[in-house]
Amino acid sequence: MSADTMRAVRLHEFGGPAVLRHEEVPVPEPGPGEVLVRVHAVGLNPPDWYVREGMPGVPADLLPPIELPLIPGTDVSGVVEAVAADVEDFSVGDEVFGMLRFPGFGGAAYAEYVAARASDLARKPANVDHVHAAGAPMAGLTAWQFLIELGHEEPNPFQAVPHRPVPIGPETTVLVNGAAGGVGHFALQLAKTKGARVIAVASGRHESFLRELGADEFIDYTKTPPEDVARDLDLVLDTLGGPTSGRFLRTLKRGGALFPVYFAEYDADEVARLGVTTSVAQVRSNGAQLAELGRLLDAGTVRVGIDSTFKLADTQAAHERAAQGHIQGKIVLTVS
Repeated sequence: MSADTMRAVRLHEFGGPAVLRHEEVPVPEPGPGEVLVRVHAVGLNPPDWYVREGMPGVPADLLPPIELPLIPGTDVSGVVEAVAADVEDFSVGDEVFGMLRFPGFGGAAYAEYVAARASDLARKPANVDHVHAAGAPMAGLTAWQFLIELGHEEPNPFQAVPHRPVPIGPETTVLVNGAAGGVGHFALQLAKTKGARVIAVASGRHESFLRELGADEFIDYTKTPPEDVARDLDLVLDTLGGPTSGRFLRTLKRGGALFPVYFAEYDADEVARLGVTTSVAQVRSNGAQLAELGRLLDAGTVRVGIDSTFKLADTQAAHERAAQGHIQGKIVLTVS
């Protein structure tokens, strides 16, 4: 392999994990406003397997263009190798992490090198290694933009009005459904930084993990439906969404809010009758917010749970692990 080429994982067709190919491709050239990052670790996220499958079930008007062959992935941690002339915030040798070019599929993170917009990056927390840093960007920013600050004025593709986080404080009770997953375990911790009482919903095998992260109460959904026991909640963050998300409406107090992270279904009449609100957002790359999250990671106030790690050459196995579900934290690829 020459100095002008690198190893990367590419899609030439849509399908299961077997369509992921480990190949030799050209090293990208950073354009204006970009830096070249030598990748040390890559975080996996649901959009990675959605695009691998060809985005089945996504309405055509919401489907971004997908051109093959494609290098998947958005989340990286690594070291700056080169900078464009107009980039002032980063220098060669800086350790950085970020979520690249999202929403969209131009991140090209499953590779030894990526050309990244400087605005998508933040300096990697000094006390966090590359594996844990790579697990933070998309999941952490999703929780941040749902709960803390949206951070942009782009039109919301999922609803007519912008998403607005609700105030969270010591008098707030927040339920996180799917609390052991990537977004869920960040949401739990961010709510705790605001002093909220947090109820975590997951299967029983995750209870000790979530208690360690600060959960005040735990509900094992395999034994007790959370909608049967939770009441008078201020906020539900449902990281699963889908057709069953509406079951959480009756757990809210009047004036409460339901935030489903993925496509959700609920009865608008019931929402109005109960006097609650629902809202959804689409996570977007934001280096400034990631820097704020990075400070919490550096201090140990928030931490990244790692489910498992795989080498870049074993990306198929990493996607197979993701397909098994019941993930505790994040799956990460290591790049040597």
